[in-house]
Amino acid sequence: MSESPTRLVTAVIVVAAGSGQRLGYGMPKAAVPLGGEPILMHALRGIVASGVASQVCVALPPGDEGLRRLCDDFREELADGGPLLTVVDGGSTRAESVRAGIAALMEGIEAVLVHDAARALTPESVFHRVCDSLVAGAAAVIPVVPVVDTVKMVAATTGGDAAVAPELVTGTARREELRAVQTPQGFTLGTLLRAHEAAQALDQQQAAAVTDDAMLVEMLGTAVHAVRGSTQSLKITTPLDLIFAEGLLEGPLGARWVEG
Repeated sequence: MSESPTRLVTAVIVVAAGSGQRLGYGMPKAAVPLGGEPILMHALRGIVASGVASQVCVALPPGDEGLRRLCDDFREELADGGPLLTVVDGGSTRAESVRAGIAALMEGIEAVLVHDAARALTPESVFHRVCDSLVAGAAAVIPVVPVVDTVKMVAATTGGDAAVAPELVTGTARREELRAVQTPQGFTLGTLLRAHEAAQALDQQQAAAVTDDAMLVEMLGTAVHAVRGSTQSLKITTPLDLIFAEGLLEGPLGARWVEG
């Protein structure tokens, strides 16, 4: 296990309550096999190996006994040498799952990393960079990677144009200013609490537009800092993503150590 790079007492909330419908396995995404083990196990091993966590809180699909047993077995594996492993029932939305994790945090936690189980191959160095930024004084920090594609803004076409194509280009974003956002996203505990308290006042449409915890912090007017992420930290969402992840695992050094 790597030595923790942070002086803050840190918890990692693992969001693992997704249904995984787009993967097509007929089971929660966290339980889908990757290299002979469930996706969730790869995520948990990466977190523990990074050494940043005093507590790991996993938000699982409610009633999923298989994933709960998996976490129980991993807790025994950790014995006395690892972080406290806590399991909670996730909610119907990401925000609800994160709030369930926040409610289960132990006393003394100063910083929280929110991590998608689907980014199961995130290198340890990404966890370290996020934690280092929090130690340096950031209230919120996210890992990002440059966008390599040209990104267009579009709108639905109307009238006669609808017969030509369903959408019309309205502009081109400056690629130099764009970044793709990953996890873990790090926050001081107070910042994350305030963000989620404010989020409960959002109406249904506003809440649906929120795609990550950093957006909630932005709504507070709090600065969100960015550090370098990793192309290995792909989010496993589709069957093709799973193929890519399998390919990384089969590499000569193993996915987590190929790229920092």
